[in-house]
Amino acid sequence: MTMMDQARAVRENAYVPYSHFRVGAAIRAASGTVYVGCNVENVAYPQGTCAEAGAIAAMVAAGETELTEVAVIADAEHPVTPCGGCRQKLAEFGRGAVPVTMATLDGQELRMTLAELLPGAFSTAHMTLADKDT
Repeated sequence: MTMMDQARAVRENAYVPYSHFRVGAAIRAASGTVYVGCNVENVAYPQGTCAEAGAIAAMVAAGETELTEVAVIADAEHPVTPCGGCRQKLAEFGRGAVPVTMATLDGQELRMTLAELLPGAFSTAHMTLADKDT
C-alpha cells in the first residue's frame, strides 16, 4: 500500500461534523515506518487538529523525530497544501528537501519540497541568533 493509499484510507476516519472536509496524511519516518493522521474538528474551531499534525503526533509518540516523506489527500478541485501551522510543524521534523505529495481524490497530484512549501521557515538558527543578542 502506497503512502497516498494510506492517507486516503485514514481520511475516511476524519471527524469533520462541521466542515465535512476530510483530510488524510501519511508521513514516513527515518526508520521507514509510515504514520498516518486525519483531521479532527471541535465545535470550538481553533481546538481542532489537522491531519498532518495527527500523523506527526503518532510518529513522536512512537519515539521517532525525523520525517523523510509526506503525503496529503483531500476531496478538493486542486491538491490542498498543508496549512501554515502544519508547514512549520513538518519543518520541525523534516529537512528542506523532504518531498511532499499533495493529491485529490480524483488523482491530481502536486509535488513540492518542504523548503518550497515554507521558504524562510523559523528554525533553531533564529533562536541561536536571539541568544547572542542578550
